[in-house]
Amino acid sequence: MTRSRVRLLCITSLLAIGLGTGLTPAAGTDAYDPWPGLVQDIFNNRAMNDGSDVVAIEMPARAEDAAIVPVTLRTKLSPADGRRVVSITLVIDKNPAPMAAKFALGADANVSEISTRVRVNNYTDVHAVAELSDGKLYMTKTYVKASGGCSAPAAKNADDAKARLGQMRYRQFAKTGQGPASGTREAQIMIGHPNNSGLQMDQVTQLYIPAFFVNELRLWQDDSPVLAMEGGISISEDPNIRFTYVSNGAKRFRAEAKDTDGHVFQHEWKADDSGT
Repeated sequence: MTRSRVRLLCITSLLAIGLGTGLTPAAGTDAYDPWPGLVQDIFNNRAMNDGSDVVAIEMPARAEDAAIVPVTLRTKLSPADGRRVVSITLVIDKNPAPMAAKFALGADANVSEISTRVRVNNYTDVHAVAELSDGKLYMTKTYVKASGGCSAPAAKNADDAKARLGQMRYRQFAKTGQGPASGTREAQIMIGHPNNSGLQMDQVTQLYIPAFFVNELRLWQDDSPVLAMEGGISISEDPNIRFTYVSNGAKRFRAEAKDTDGHVFQHEWKADDSGT
């Protein structure tokens, strides 16, 4: 999503809140359902099939902190199913920019679980839409009570955020009974970045901080794609992605991230390295 598009969505949301136009309903109300319009805007009005046997979404029913709400996406296809999950799109319906992230799953990585943290701006449905190799879309949803996550002040000050910009940490965890170089693995990638939403106010100048966020992340084991993310303003400060995959015996794990200001951050680790 372009920065101009994000800025327009943020301004529209602010005007709706400030002027009481009714475009953004009060927290806790369900008078307005944006989902049909989002199906058209994000998915080109493609048919949505029941995804209860395809993908699961887990979030707390009521968020403790609307700026860092945990979410887990889990594939549910039977091993005997000849199809595979190509991508999962996470949509937070009533956020200013509803498409939080789209995750593309590596063809040979067998990614089965993805966890991250998101901002939630209103009481809202949250949808997970899986695209399968049969070309069809499968949808499931949950409901989250939270408010103000997109406008919440940054947890770290600007100087700290600048010093940490683009710093990456990588951890991996062997599943029980699996060796360090093969089998199902659990890994985590963390990126130092303010991920400014465009709705946060500078506490000194009282001006809104421009949107500035990681909009692309790609992960490989050697040269084989594991996971790619197209991100938006709903991903929390310091993006943190935890996921499962099947190791192919690679020697290296590589990451590349890009943000909306054109910065490119790259790092690689030994495949059996669980440090920074």
